[in-house]
Amino acid sequence: MESILQCVLHVSITVLLLLGHMITALEVPLDLPQPPTITHQSPKDYIVDPRENIVVHCEAKGKPHPSFSWTRNGTHFDIDKDPKVMKKAGAGTLVIDISGEKAEAYEGVYQCTARNEHGAAVSNNIVIRQSRSPLWAKERIEPIVAQEGVSLVLQCRPPAGLPPPIIFWMDNNFLRLPQNSRVSQALNGDLYFSNVRAEDTRSDYICYARFPHTQTIQQKQPITVRVLNDSPSGERRPTFLVPSGASSSAMVLRGDVLQLECIAEGLPTPEISWRKDSGDLPMNRTTLHNFQKTLMISDVTEADAGDYRCMASNSQGAVYHIITVTVKAAPYWIRTPKNLILAPKENGVLSCLPSGNPKPTISWSMNGIPIENSPRDPSRKVEEDSIIFSDVQPGSSAVYQCNTSNEFGYLLANAFVNVLAEPPRVLTRPNKVYPVITNGPALLDCATFGSPIPKITWFKEGQNSVLDGDDYEQHKNGTLEIHTAQKADSGKYTCVAMNSLGKKENHVYLEVKEPTRILKQPEYKVVQRNGNVLFECKVKHDPSLIPTMTWLKNDGELPDDERFVVDMDSLTIYNVTEGDEGTYTCIMNTTLDQDTASAKLTLMDQPDPPTDLEMTELQARSVQLTWVPGSDNNSPIQRFIIQYEDVLHQQGVWHNLTEVPGTKTTAHLELSPYVLYTFRVLAVNEVGFSQPSYPSARYQTEPAVPEENPSEVDAAGNEHDNLVISWKALTSLQSNGPGLQYKVSWRQTDGDKDWESVSVANVSKYVVSGTPTYVKYEVKVQAVNDYGSAPEPNAIRGFSGEDLPMAPPEAVQVLVENSTLAEVQWDPINPQMVRGWLKGYKVYYWKEDPQIEEQKVLTFGRNKTQGKLAGLQPYSLYTFNVRAFNGKGEGPPSPNQQFNTPEGVPGPPASLRITNPSLDSLTVEWGPPVELNGQLTGYTLRYQPINSTNELGPLEEVSLPANKTSCTLHSLKYSTRYKFYLNANTVKGAGPAVTEETVIIMDEDLMHHPAVDVGKGHTELPHPVYPITQSLRPPFPKVRPTSPGFGNVSSSVGEDGAVLSWEYWGLDKNLFVEYTVENSKEEWTKESVNGSQTYLLKGLKPGTYKVRVVAKDHTGVTVHSSQELSITVPVIPSQQVDIATQGWFIGLMCAIALLILVLLIACFIKRNKGGKYPVKEKEDAHADPEIQPMKDDDGTFGEYSDTEDHKPLKGSRTPSNGTVKKDDSDDSLVDYGEGGEGQFNEDGSFIGQYSGKKERDTAEGNESSEAPSPVNAMNSFV
Repeated sequence: MESILQCVLHVSITVLLLLGHMITALEVPLDLPQPPTITHQSPKDYIVDPRENIVVHCEAKGKPHPSFSWTRNGTHFDIDKDPKVMKKAGAGTLVIDISGEKAEAYEGVYQCTARNEHGAAVSNNIVIRQSRSPLWAKERIEPIVAQEGVSLVLQCRPPAGLPPPIIFWMDNNFLRLPQNSRVSQALNGDLYFSNVRAEDTRSDYICYARFPHTQTIQQKQPITVRVLNDSPSGERRPTFLVPSGASSSAMVLRGDVLQLECIAEGLPTPEISWRKDSGDLPMNRTTLHNFQKTLMISDVTEADAGDYRCMASNSQGAVYHIITVTVKAAPYWIRTPKNLILAPKENGVLSCLPSGNPKPTISWSMNGIPIENSPRDPSRKVEEDSIIFSDVQPGSSAVYQCNTSNEFGYLLANAFVNVLAEPPRVLTRPNKVYPVITNGPALLDCATFGSPIPKITWFKEGQNSVLDGDDYEQHKNGTLEIHTAQKADSGKYTCVAMNSLGKKENHVYLEVKEPTRILKQPEYKVVQRNGNVLFECKVKHDPSLIPTMTWLKNDGELPDDERFVVDMDSLTIYNVTEGDEGTYTCIMNTTLDQDTASAKLTLMDQPDPPTDLEMTELQARSVQLTWVPGSDNNSPIQRFIIQYEDVLHQQGVWHNLTEVPGTKTTAHLELSPYVLYTFRVLAVNEVGFSQPSYPSARYQTEPAVPEENPSEVDAAGNEHDNLVISWKALTSLQSNGPGLQYKVSWRQTDGDKDWESVSVANVSKYVVSGTPTYVKYEVKVQAVNDYGSAPEPNAIRGFSGEDLPMAPPEAVQVLVENSTLAEVQWDPINPQMVRGWLKGYKVYYWKEDPQIEEQKVLTFGRNKTQGKLAGLQPYSLYTFNVRAFNGKGEGPPSPNQQFNTPEGVPGPPASLRITNPSLDSLTVEWGPPVELNGQLTGYTLRYQPINSTNELGPLEEVSLPANKTSCTLHSLKYSTRYKFYLNANTVKGAGPAVTEETVIIMDEDLMHHPAVDVGKGHTELPHPVYPITQSLRPPFPKVRPTSPGFGNVSSSVGEDGAVLSWEYWGLDKNLFVEYTVENSKEEWTKESVNGSQTYLLKGLKPGTYKVRVVAKDHTGVTVHSSQELSITVPVIPSQQVDIATQGWFIGLMCAIALLILVLLIACFIKRNKGGKYPVKEKEDAHADPEIQPMKDDDGTFGEYSDTEDHKPLKGSRTPSNGTVKKDDSDDSLVDYGEGGEGQFNEDGSFIGQYSGKKERDTAEGNESSEAPSPVNAMNSFV
């Protein structure tokens, strides 16, 4: 709320400051001699609470500081003689202690006088009265009995209090009695009934009076009202209860509140209205209360006088009452007297201009004494409303009182005349900075004091001339005003104050700032419910000013709701609701100016449902429907949808009937026969559909014959001897009447056959049985009801059911085109044999192989007589047949026929491996091709070396017979990589080759090292292996693809990482494993595999990765890439190291054990030298009768002797964990601790000495302690 007040008052405060610059009264500095001035006093009418002290304020200033005195009821009030009265130090304020006293003792008229050597000022007459809340006079109130309909007044008549009490009516439960235009409370507190009803009967009409000062409440005795209805009053025109008669008068003082009241009785209850005969009621100051019965006009002026007419009216008539209002006025100031400061020999006038009705009289006093009783002063001349001073002399300072009064009150004003001779002084702070906004006014203060009054002149830095002219204005108080400040006006200004006694100057600075402006204002928004809205408010301001942005809704604070988010330059409202509608204002404040901008938020919602549906122009087959649109909720209605409910046939189901544009509110509806209609309307706007309107009245149309026949009629058999006739049934709306049936007719189209027909109901199909197979029929379905038949329908055609074809295609033959392709041919089947609609032919074929039993089927269209069989296996025997098929299924197959495919090139050898390596030779072994595709004629083996730059050397070729599966090559170069190619041959040529690479490395010691079986994991050798041949592929690779690349890529995941293996048949040997995290945008990580065909990926974090193997050429371009594998690396729990098995831990424990042993030996030696423990000596020296000797038989300790030093304490044991545990004995080391509070360390060792006492002196506690026992020593180390 503070921010709102700042925003609202900002402009007002600015205006007041500007005015203050120009009208500031001349004040005498307090360091100069001056007469007293009253600064604070109590109100004229002072009603005090008898429970609190009386405080009568009187404060004043002056030089020297004034003294204070009081009068009471016109005589001097000696406060020193009354111990209950105290005067505050430095002021005249009285504090009267009324504890134990009655406040009435201090009632009266008080006046304060503040006096110093230059004059005396007096306060108003302060009338002190004690507040009073008297009790209600005891009375017996008889029950009031009234007939129903008559008027009634329940009188309150509260006791007179000071101030007057506040009246209200309540019941026994302290609930306010309900009031309305019939029952209401008058200004005097009485309760008026314009007419009573039976419901007004009750026994607890209680009038309460609350006295404000004492906060006490008094209650009148309850009033009982009984309303009878044996002779009720009839209706009647109004008459006035208050005021009585046709006219009355009222007087009100200027500035008070005018209250006029008219209360009327009548039946029905009258309504009250007001008007002023001589003009209009003042809009901004007029309010109506008490159900229009009280007219109130605030801050009354003389213009409010005149005749006011109140009218009471009901259905039986009207009555008027005229109240003539006169306005009087207690004295008020037109111009109050002002202090007058004069230099010796100067002249001046002290004026006192009051007004009032009647005109007030004026009397003057000087220093509290009537001026006619004051010493005569030739320099002073008294006129009625002024005192003229001429050629005043030093020492003639005084305080003058102007007292003006009439019959309604008085005013008292103090004004002093101070005769001073004072050189100029500037009161404005030096070097003050005045920031202003460009194009706004600038007011530079030069508050001065001097006597005579100094003359003020202004200069600007760099200019010698006095500032004057159109751009500048100098006010009487010395303020310099620049009407329209610009940037060029910034700078230093000097004001010079001069009188006959001297000169004084002061410097101030003007800074002209850029104005605050809203560059992007919030815009009008229309938003749907639960949508979001953004209001922008972008501001430009002077960089030296700090802006503060405030948002208001409807000129009030924003709701305290988290949906409202205020950012630096915007307001966002989320999930907008109806309550968020309104005007939003952005206010940008700085210390100098502000700018505002507003925008309206409107909620756009689906429309309200239409109302008031009405049917007109009722016809047999149509009706006119009208409605009243609901609110469009800020989104125009686009259309109306009219729906109907068929109560006869589908009650509760609504159907769309028609639509009309959103600008229409009527619709002409075409209706169907035999329907009981109910209509409703929905409105549609951009947001969506309204709720449906309330249904209209029902309207039923008469039955009629059907107007249409079923649609979607179809005829087709599903068995070889039937015909199924189906249709789409008519809806209840289409039936047009009761008894709806369907007349189904059919006949064969061939020949002159008669129509056969049948009538069915509540179905949508009929099956005709015993029909010939696949014969054409004509079919009709006609709607019939109790009132007649629909128009004759058109016939549709269909066929009876099909049967399987009776014969296969004939003249079937085959033509083999090559080793993988053959063509089958046949003649079309005889149409008579089809027995239905021929859909096509199917060729079944299969390879005569015991291991392959799968048949393959090719389907060809009904017009085809040949078809090709592709993808055959070369050098194979195939069997086939051909069948015709229709909608029912396949016919019998043609006789099986066989054909052979010719030879083709063989497949790749099944395997290729390198064995038996030596210094210059090796053996190549292989397996025959899986797919021979003919008779093998031999193998071709080629090989060539590969140098260090991956360049291929000369190619050697060896032809091998078909029965060979190995070959030994000699004269090979050691330390050389070779690449081998092997393919099988038939008469049709060579098949695809398989490849392998190997490296011959010299090492005599490892010559017979076995070849690496990659399939079982790659084994890393610590040193180079010579001259073994390391196979980089599995010993039995699968069939190689026809084009070089990767194959047989697999992976496995272990604790060390992910292992990949693959086969590669390409020529490029720059191989890399690439991987990346799955579903990420990270680049692939690349690791070189150095010609291997297995690789271990280490350091992978848990997760899923995509992995592939790629081959690149010497330029780094990828030539081949394997398929991508998905590898999941699981989270492997960290292995816990058993610390007990670690060498360092075992060594540490041994060292600790050795140290313990040394300490034990030292302990034994010391004890052997000392005989008994020192603790035993202490026990002997300080025997305690409470401690009995400890015997072996009760499990306690005996005397400590040398022979028992090496034994453990009896009744206790030392477990392996080093803690002393209690056994079957009740012994406890705590029994022997100091003060009975023996302690153990965290590891279980005992702290403290054995003692024969439970308490010992401090000196004894400082004696040397005993040596630790072996048990304790052990415990301390474990």
